[in-house]
Amino acid sequence: MRFKRLINPLLGVAMLGLPLSVAAQESDPDTGLVMAEGWETVRSNCTACHSANLVTQNSGTRNHWEYLIRWMQETQGLWEFQPETEDTILDYLAEYYGPKEDTRRPALPRTLMPDNPYPTVADSG
Repeated sequence: MRFKRLINPLLGVAMLGLPLSVAAQESDPDTGLVMAEGWETVRSNCTACHSANLVTQNSGTRNHWEYLIRWMQETQGLWEFQPETEDTILDYLAEYYGPKEDTRRPALPRTLMPDNPYPTVADSG
């Protein structure tokens, strides 16, 4: 009994280190989309033309997603959405597929970089 009382608080403390999004997000097994408010609207509108993978492997701000929608409308034949539908799609994409901060590796230190074989501006003086 004492052991159980000790484990529950430790588990709670350990869970505090996890982002809420990781602990609370469930993905649709068919599309991989995060099952949250608006996901069905995204599924029905976005996967009508392309795989959900095109959504889940990308990220961006609300403005970026809006730019992509406009590009698809202008060049790919995407229909115009009702304003409420578009807002739902943009809200969802910005929330669950927003900019990622940890997707690029840090730059290599200069000491690990190979010599540049091309002339630089400093060399042409």
